[in-house]
Amino acid sequence: MQAFDAPEPGLEYKHRWAAFGIAEGADGTIALVEVRKPGRAPYFDLPGGAVDGDEDEHAAVVREFGEETGLVVEVGRRVIEVSQPFLKSNGQPVCNNGGIYVVRVTGQRSELKVEDDHTLVWLDPRDAVVALRHDAHAWAVAAWLRRG
Repeated sequence: MQAFDAPEPGLEYKHRWAAFGIAEGADGTIALVEVRKPGRAPYFDLPGGAVDGDEDEHAAVVREFGEETGLVVEVGRRVIEVSQPFLKSNGQPVCNNGGIYVVRVTGQRSELKVEDDHTLVWLDPRDAVVALRHDAHAWAVAAWLRRG
């Protein structure tokens, strides 16, 4: 597992399993979500998130893509397994542990999208490396680009 960033001293981080995906569009761009929370600057993430209940990482990526973007995806190979401590929008210290996967978009179902503060955007992967909030996400996109 590749670890990114060091936890801030004095904070107790809740470890959670999470999984994210890299989806390439026909024009070579990749899917990101622009997240807008009240009182905070917008930021970009790869679609994905926490693994819930009895889900495995693949099921979490499929569910999260639907909830955040309305896209239906199939999960492919794992790019990397990462550990990324960060502060959630509400200030809660969390450390995501899990995989980042290549995914293939197979459709779109608008009724799946339930996260109103997430907007699907398509960026050139090189621009995404700079724009992404988490170093783990940026590194995974760079690794995906290098490996083809």
